[in-house]
Parts: sequence; structure tokens; C-alpha cells
Amino acid sequence: MNKIEHCLAGILLLCFTTVALATDDAPVLYQQYCAACHSKDRLGAQGPALLPQNLKRLRKKQAFHVISQGRPATQMQGFGNKLQPAQIQSLVDYIYTPLKHMPKWDLAAIRASQIVQHRAGSLPDKPKFQADIDNLFMVVETGDHHATLLDGDTFEPIIRVPTRFAVHGGPKWSEGGRYIYFLSRDGWVSKFDVYNLTWVAEIRAGINARNLAVSADGRYIMVANYLPHTLVLLDSANLDPVRVIPAADEKGQTSRVSAVYSAPPRHSFIAAFKDMPELWEISYPEKTAVSLSFDIRKLKLKGILDDFFLTQDYKRILGSTRGGGTQVIDLDSGRDIARLDLPGLPHLSSAITWKRNGTRVLATPNIRKSEIAIIDTNTWKIIKRIPTKGPGFFMRSHENSPYAWTDVFFGPNRDLMHVIDKQTLEIVKTLKPAPGKTSAHVEFTKDGRYALLSIWDMDGAIVVYDANTLKEVKRIPMVKPSGKYNVHNKLTRSEGTSH
Repeated sequence: MNKIEHCLAGILLLCFTTVALATDDAPVLYQQYCAACHSKDRLGAQGPALLPQNLKRLRKKQAFHVISQGRPATQMQGFGNKLQPAQIQSLVDYIYTPLKHMPKWDLAAIRASQIVQHRAGSLPDKPKFQADIDNLFMVVETGDHHATLLDGDTFEPIIRVPTRFAVHGGPKWSEGGRYIYFLSRDGWVSKFDVYNLTWVAEIRAGINARNLAVSADGRYIMVANYLPHTLVLLDSANLDPVRVIPAADEKGQTSRVSAVYSAPPRHSFIAAFKDMPELWEISYPEKTAVSLSFDIRKLKLKGILDDFFLTQDYKRILGSTRGGGTQVIDLDSGRDIARLDLPGLPHLSSAITWKRNGTRVLATPNIRKSEIAIIDTNTWKIIKRIPTKGPGFFMRSHENSPYAWTDVFFGPNRDLMHVIDKQTLEIVKTLKPAPGKTSAHVEFTKDGRYALLSIWDMDGAIVVYDANTLKEVKRIPMVKPSGKYNVHNKLTRSEGTSH
């Protein structure tokens, strides 16, 4: 080797050594592999915040496995084929290291973030377009962060608008379809006036948010936050902040809020928590009330609820946890009244109900097991387990439809959609709308005549089916459409869709 070759070899060795050192550096690895989903500052984006406060239930050994192998029932992929064990361990240590300066997000910060484009009452009360408001759909297109307002009679888009980054959870309709509220993963609540086809107000209710709920009378919005550990109450008119409610137990231990839902017949919100075995019912005042009191009733549970289902009469809750176990809680008495043998992780927030043989049954997909469980809600006994081609995420039906539709969202058969006869409890057809592309999230038109299915792909579509013949009617190109939400079905709390 001559002097030049020797010098070049030395330079190359130095370069390779520098690259190796750089890629073993946890912050560099984080930016390369994690920041796109969890944000560059670890505060959460499409994925949750990666901070010690949010990882209380995940041990470091489990975190190592998640980074290496991915996590079922999430979009978290595994990096074991790209990273060495030492690199994965360095990432684990990094995400369990507290931030030097934890950002505060209190009432003052929330109020300062508020943007009001059009104050309540300043816009016309007549729609700018001709369509049946009750049969409108709002379609969330996660691929490029847009939403499309779709006419449910003609299946023609009315308008397509940009949303905040990473809209998370289903947007919620209010006031007869006049308004719809979106929540982004990074805490932005956005109010859209459908009549006037424009955004009217926004506010950042948290740093890393989970979902929101709208009161039955449309006056209040409740936001569930992962970070900070709070529930935030907003006045819906202009999204003015009303109250920040710390998510803490009697000992002062705080928790992420796993979900909040509206319970219209009870005139309340129901909230569950990721890190404490409690369920809260937060009542809101009647329109005629003089005092704005929001009483909180705290129910002690025997286990943490990661996911839950409210029965059609809003009297009972069926809840599950990632650690295993499913419990039934009577909301009036606050008692645990039944336990179910449902292994895996039933996705109860996507469960649906219908009448069969004189009783109401509940059907739930399972994000860890390839089955649909059918449960008698009178006895809380499992009637049947229907084998599927893979674990599922969404299940949907309609009062006027004889069929229930369920995806197999996880696994190699994610391009399939099962159609189940609600009386025989048999799979009558398995559809493959777009080979190789994920099929998910069916929603029906208000009369149940058509079923709309999402192809979750950048080159995706909404596929419209005749809900009785199961024949394709139309295909509407969209950019990774996730959920679609019908005004009538949501506001009437249809038994065939999530609430």
C-alpha cells in the first residue's frame, strides 16, 4: 500500500468510525427512527409522547421488546432488523430520561393558544350547498392531513379541507350537523362550520391528546389528554376554556386519560384512565341552571380500563385492559357486576350491539386474537366466538342491515373484510376490495342502504357497497382515508357504530 492509499484508508476508517459513533448516539437514533411519529421533542405526534410520565405501565424490558418487535394494535413497527441490541437499549434509556424542562400547559397557555376566525353567530344559518345534512359524511384522510365532506346521497365530495397534523380519534358532530369538532394528536381542537364550509375556531387543549367528546346539548367539549395529565373543558361556542381538571387520585398520583365519552341520557361525560383504576362521571349543568357546577363522581375499579364500551342505555360499561381481564361496571351503583373470559385485547370502543332472539347481543373485535366475540348483555355470557382471518380493529352495522362488517386490520390478511349475518352469526362473505391494501372502518348511510369502506393507503379510496347485495357501487379516490362519520348515525347514537 502506497502513502496515498494508506491515507485514504485512514480517512475511510475515520469516517466509518464517526458514522458508527453517531448512529449509536441515542438522540441521533431517536431523530432518525422515532421523531416522525413521536415528534422531535418526544412530546408526541401521530404516536404518543415518549416520556417517563407516560411510560409508567411499560417496563424497560417491555419497551426494548416493543422497539425491537413493534406493538400489536398500534402503528408501531419493529426495528429489530435495523438496529443492534445496544442501539435499542440506548433508545430505551433515552425515552426513560426526563426532559430537562417539561413544558407547562395550564389554563393560561390554553387560553393564549385560542384562535377565533368567526365568532359564534356571525355566519349565516343556511347551508351554502344543496344536500341532506343528516346524510353527510366527514372523511378523515390521514395520508396528507385533510378531511373531505361527502354527500351521502350522491357520494360526491362537497369540499376538501386541510386539517391539523395527525388528527386522532373520530371527529364529533354537533347541533344537527352544523358543526364538527376535530382533535389532533398534539392537542389542537378545531371547530368546522359545515353550513359555511369554513373553520371558525381553534384552541390547543393539551400537548399530547387522546380524544374529545361533545355534550348532548352541544354546549361543552371535553378533551382527554395524555400530556399533561388533565381533562380540559371547553365552551363550544368559540372554544373558550372553562376548566382544567387534573387527572389525579386521592393520593395525588397523576394519570394519562385513556378516553372520554359523552353519556347523553345521563347528562354527563365518562372518563377512564391509563394509570389509575378509576372511572369518572363528570356531570354538566342543564341549560336553565344558574350555577356552572361540574360535579365529579369517582368510581374505584378493580383494574385499569384501557378501553371500554358504553351500553346502548348508558347504564353499564364493559371495560378491558392490556394486562388481561374484562369487567362490567354498573354506572348507577358503581359496582363491578360481572367478569368475562375474553383473552387477548377486545377492542371494545369499536363494539356494536343488535337484537337477536329477543335479547340484545354485543359483538367485539379483538386486536390480539383472530375472533369476534358475541356476548349476551343480559347474562354477560359469551354466546359464540367467530374465527376470523386475523385480529380486527373496527366493527360496524346499522339497524336496517342484516349484516355486521368487521376488518382483519392486523396481520397478513389485512386486505380482507368479513360480512357476518347478525342472526346466524356466520360469516356469509369475505370481501377483498383492494388486494394488498388494508381494508377498514365501515360506516353506513343514514338509512343503512349503503356501506362505505376505507382503503387505508396513500393511493386509497372510499369503496361504496350496496349493503344488502354486497356489490360494489362506487369507488372514490382518497389519500389514506381512515374513518368516515355520518351525521345521522352519530347524533342518533346508532347501535351499529361507535359513540
